[in-house]
Amino acid sequence: MEADGGPLGCVVAGANVHDTKLLRETIEAMVVDRPDATPEAPQHLCLDKAYDNPTGQTAAEAAGYVPHIRRIGEEKMDASQRQRYPARRWVVERTLAWLSKCRAILVRYAKKACNYLGLIKLACVLLWFRRLHRLEGVLR
Repeated sequence: MEADGGPLGCVVAGANVHDTKLLRETIEAMVVDRPDATPEAPQHLCLDKAYDNPTGQTAAEAAGYVPHIRRIGEEKMDASQRQRYPARRWVVERTLAWLSKCRAILVRYAKKACNYLGLIKLACVLLWFRRLHRLEGVLR
């Protein structure tokens, strides 16, 4: 997902497959070409604590990203070293809530994974279309 929660790529797998094992495939599935990384402007990838393992680290580095992964057991502290509120994941959760509004992907009725992936991609395109349409209305 990009910074505002727009989906850039998706991968379908079983519910028993951990997210870190799908990171490489998810990065490869992105449909938007990213700018070339330079020493002055490297490409960053922010990940949560679930990716704090060698698989997540190497997948991000192999794709040319500088990974920013919060360590397991590390909490965000303020200037006086007191624990702050946990990071909010509302951007990701909001996008998943938008996708769950599409009944065809809420429950997987498609037997073939490629059919279900096609429905998810169609729902993502619909999200982007709505965002663009809303943006055009604001600019007018």
